[in-house]
Amino acid sequence: MTDAITPDIQPAASRPRKGALGKLLGRPLAVIGLAIIFIVVAGAAFAPYLTPFRPDEQIFDGLTLYGEPLPPNATFWLGTDLLGRDLLTRILHGARTSLFIGIVANGIALVIGTLIGVTAGYYRGWIGGALMRFTDLMMAFPALLLAICLAAVFQPSLWIVALVIALVNWVQTARVMFTQTSSLAEREFIDAERTIGASSSRILFLHILPHLVPTIIVWGTLGISTTVLLEATLSYLGIGVQPPTPSWGNIIFENQTYFQAAPWLVFFPGIAILALALAFNLVGDALRDILDPTQRGRS
Repeated sequence: MTDAITPDIQPAASRPRKGALGKLLGRPLAVIGLAIIFIVVAGAAFAPYLTPFRPDEQIFDGLTLYGEPLPPNATFWLGTDLLGRDLLTRILHGARTSLFIGIVANGIALVIGTLIGVTAGYYRGWIGGALMRFTDLMMAFPALLLAICLAAVFQPSLWIVALVIALVNWVQTARVMFTQTSSLAEREFIDAERTIGASSSRILFLHILPHLVPTIIVWGTLGISTTVLLEATLSYLGIGVQPPTPSWGNIIFENQTYFQAAPWLVFFPGIAILALALAFNLVGDALRDILDPTQRGRS
């Protein structure tokens, strides 16, 4: 009789838990961010097949009889720029530039920041002090001003711009990794490893770094939005990616004189920059809530 009326309820410990991806897809704002990222990545990947024009092609009938850009129409969906080039084509190819620099620059910054932060947090002493004072010195410089100075010294190109942005953005990662590593280095299981004679490399690679993976993922995602904005700023100022290579920043720079007569030339690339940066921020915030141990159990 007891078995017949026992409710079909699983114990809490045996209930299936959602993985990180399931939790991420359960957040509407994160899904919106993922959708925007997917659209931008797809547009960049298939840019040569989505429009019949080349990004540097000056189309014969791409200007009015008075030499002005054409507004959005059936042939040119986002209009043309001051040289008669299709704006949609240049924005799609500009997405390649933004994604390339965002991923490469942020990846380099993550590697540099992680190496410095983990080394300083684990060894501490004079080594950690010297590394973190150098980090503080780099943080004292305004990021944009430092990037402008570095970009002015080197000949701007895709790789140089990515390297310049990486040399500016690693400091925040280093500070976060230092704090996390310092906390982990004082845990009991790390003391136990030292007691049994484990080498520093074994402790770092097998016990410290695996615990930092969630933080690296979160900062890697959030950092791309900062990188995209900084690249667009440098290109707008004329010291980033140089024409004729399309970049959302230099598209705005080239067409800013037509801001009142042809506002779509500034509006559409500006919306693209804002949407991509917002998308990575939305996904990064969701990943931080899901993966950061300090956030678990608060909701």
